[in-house]
Amino acid sequence: MAYKIAIASGKGGTGKTTVAVNLFHQLAKKGVQTLLVDCDVEEPNAGLFLNDKQERFSEKVCQWIPEIDENQCTFCGRCQDWCEFNAIVIIPSKQFVQVDESLCHSCGACSVACKDNAIKEKASEIGCISVYDTGFGEGLYEGRLKVGSSMQTMMIKELKKSLKGKADIIIFDSPPGTSCQVVETVSDCDYVVLVAEPTPFGLHDLKLMVVLLQQMKKSFGVVINKAGLGDDKIYAFLKKEGIETLSEIPFDRSFASNYAKGDFLNDQASEIQSAIHILAEQVETKTACGKLQY
Repeated sequence: MAYKIAIASGKGGTGKTTVAVNLFHQLAKKGVQTLLVDCDVEEPNAGLFLNDKQERFSEKVCQWIPEIDENQCTFCGRCQDWCEFNAIVIIPSKQFVQVDESLCHSCGACSVACKDNAIKEKASEIGCISVYDTGFGEGLYEGRLKVGSSMQTMMIKELKKSLKGKADIIIFDSPPGTSCQVVETVSDCDYVVLVAEPTPFGLHDLKLMVVLLQQMKKSFGVVINKAGLGDDKIYAFLKKEGIETLSEIPFDRSFASNYAKGDFLNDQASEIQSAIHILAEQVETKTACGKLQY
């Protein structure tokens, strides 16, 4: 199996995607077979910074939604009782039944509960998975949730199932925060790189992520992005908790300008290049990977 690394953060805007794409680029340049997977399915943006990418293929992702035949239904309410997500409403006195697709998690419990053969299932699109050749590395897998869908976790599960090919390292660009989709992204990862900024908000949300990963018994380290801004409280916290600092990426206005143009892989300041190189070396030391199949 490939070594799986999630790039995560307690909040948005810390530079998580910046780190993920740069690490992907650096490892690929060093000859490591590396795959990038954008799991931020509500707002996937890793591809914006890979200017030479070419779409290899795209496929729809669907979930199975129950359809209830009112001519067969006896309005007994068993399916409603069995539904853990309150997606089914039945009013026996009115002989009314309705399925709320936005709440359904496709668990199939209602079909098992129904004794009247009144439930069939239909496919409902929740998004799509696109695969890109990136000009270096083993490519980019991107999940993109359909606008209005609330099936982020299901989308991430299907994205991870779709991975094919060879890679030494798979980098998962995680959604921000500590939500269910973040848990799904990091659940089977070997290591988590937390990206944090040295600000009061950055430290607060880093602490939330640290608690989550400790509860999940995940190994992790921290990259401090935009170093030089804010204050030193984050360093005191990391030292007190014995958390490893993997690298520090200094704040640089020219780098921020290139980021805004979607071109931060080129013309990087030497300090930025050095910080990314240090991170890549740290990752390599944590992986004893060969040419592994996944």
